[in-house]
Amino acid sequence: MPSLEDLAKRVRRLEDIEAIKQIIIIYGKGSDDHHNVDVMLPLFTEDGVLDVGSGYGRYEGREALREFLTGPAEEIIRWSIHYMLSPVIEVAEDGRTAHAFWYLWEVANMEDPRTKELEAMWIGGTYDSDLVKEADGQWRFKEIRLKMEFMSPYSEGWVKSPFHDFGLPTDGE
Repeated sequence: MPSLEDLAKRVRRLEDIEAIKQIIIIYGKGSDDHHNVDVMLPLFTEDGVLDVGSGYGRYEGREALREFLTGPAEEIIRWSIHYMLSPVIEVAEDGRTAHAFWYLWEVANMEDPRTKELEAMWIGGTYDSDLVKEADGQWRFKEIRLKMEFMSPYSEGWVKSPFHDFGLPTDGE
């Protein structure tokens, strides 16, 4: 039979997993609320990183995150619904660090910066993240890495057009 100490550790771990699930969902809700920086930035550590890949880049620190969320993200993604699916969350034994993986299924209206035309899009990918529990007891993202598997116009689908070109530089350029 487990000791009270063992049971308390298990309960803390389950509470941590639930707290991390909540910030994953809040991140999606903030994205869907026009990249609401008042919602999204507090989810990151001060030196937090968002690595969006697929031409969107890597942003380190809250000010760089703010610039991305209020700039390119908001200018191109005009409307979205993020479905954050099937999270797998591993909390370290120390209860201070964690790793989370989940799937993204997103529908969005995206504006091509060259033509200013809106395109209905399907977006799918995976998120891989590292989190820390800070001194205030809140879990925050240390780093989020998004790997987009497809970003396809609704009119064409992911078979004909797995990655729509929005005129953005590719990673590494």
